[in-house]
Amino acid sequence: MRCLPAVNAIKKTLKFFKFELIVKIIVSFADFVIDTEVVRKGKLMRRNIVHEGSGQLKYEIREIVAVADELHKLGREIIWENIGDPLAKGEPMPTWIKDIIGELVKEDKTYGYVATQGVLEAREFIAKEVNARGGCQIASDDILFFNGLGDAVAKVYGFLRREARVLGPSPAYSTHSSAEAAHSGYEHLTYELDANNNWLPDLEDIENKIKYNDSIAGLILINPDNPTGAVYPKEILEEIVDICRRYGVFIICDEIYANIVYKENGQHAYLSEVIGDDVAGLALRGISKEYPWPGGRCGWVEVYNKDKYPQFKTYFNTLLSSKMVEVCSTSLPQYSIPKVMGDPRYAVHLKERAAMFGRRAKEAWETLSKVPGITVNKPEGAFYMSILFDEGVLNSKQKLDIDNEEIKRYIEAKVHGVADDKRFVYYLLAAYGICVVPMTGFCCAKKGFRVTLLECNDEKRLYTWDTIAKAITDYLGSV
Repeated sequence: MRCLPAVNAIKKTLKFFKFELIVKIIVSFADFVIDTEVVRKGKLMRRNIVHEGSGQLKYEIREIVAVADELHKLGREIIWENIGDPLAKGEPMPTWIKDIIGELVKEDKTYGYVATQGVLEAREFIAKEVNARGGCQIASDDILFFNGLGDAVAKVYGFLRREARVLGPSPAYSTHSSAEAAHSGYEHLTYELDANNNWLPDLEDIENKIKYNDSIAGLILINPDNPTGAVYPKEILEEIVDICRRYGVFIICDEIYANIVYKENGQHAYLSEVIGDDVAGLALRGISKEYPWPGGRCGWVEVYNKDKYPQFKTYFNTLLSSKMVEVCSTSLPQYSIPKVMGDPRYAVHLKERAAMFGRRAKEAWETLSKVPGITVNKPEGAFYMSILFDEGVLNSKQKLDIDNEEIKRYIEAKVHGVADDKRFVYYLLAAYGICVVPMTGFCCAKKGFRVTLLECNDEKRLYTWDTIAKAITDYLGSV
């Protein structure tokens, strides 16, 4: 009988939980009915399908085009200085390269599938070129082709573990910074490029970032650099490799501009020459900037020391599997690589182009370096130049005179709440039709903008430099 109170208590508890369960079922059913009705009316999807990193996908280089297009509709002629497409700025594809591609087009095999990793002859040719430098040796199986480096970059970051972060430069190239941030769902982690030291990486900043943040698994280098045009000396690269060696960090080196170097002392090194045999790494290469054939969408990854680290080998095999799902990358450009790059005329072609961009870099630097209120480093490679506004010279009241009232109204509405350098970029675009990219669009807190060295019309190019110089002076003096 002494057990009866306990039994009664249990019965009451069970009745209470039964009541609670019934309530929960009713509430859940009501929520289901409400949600179903909302879905039926098109106000809500059943599941949130948006990736957590979607908000990190930014590409100011293309986004500025939408504004320029609107201004063009209102009557402003546009000088496009925003994107690195040599052909769009008047550089012709060399006739002899077009002839080689034209002959390949006649071959049926160039229309078919190829091996998932890429055309074997192309991979063997590239591996031979890499190995001829000395340093890290690779085989054809250490190369994987993609549909341009944009495709490669998306997969290189997309198939990392989400918590594995990759530290990148600031200013950053948007494709890398956006892809890394999107894969993690957080803002891109950066180290400083020092504008007071020819945009070279701040080695102390790199080491401290890696040392005190154990989520950092990789490091990005862009050499030659976009957007700054810096070329890193071999000793700097060796110090960076040493940091990565000591902390077990792998390296991603974007070398798309490796054959566009016009540094006065000529010093330049590839990642394969400095990485040694105990640091894992990827070099990213392509034909878009050096044939130039950007529309060919042909790039590749060279992987170094993958057999030294089982996890890194598994990671590379994941990249390969992802490409296998797509079957392969576009075949025609791959077939062209041994024929074009192996032609004796190719070395001459590269040398002439590098000299051409070197002359233009000097020309732009000589004009803009004289302008008060900005800092300009002369580029040493690639075909870009970054201009920084000195600290404190910009504000939210400065402007340029705009001779078209419609354009004036449009741009004055557009500049509210934007970064100070973007405000200048908008006014430059509205007043003179010159389309450049704000430095804050390159994952950078510094204020400035990037121009290209691509314009082939000498008169138009000189006009652009002179006009930008005048615009800066007028803008800074407007308030």
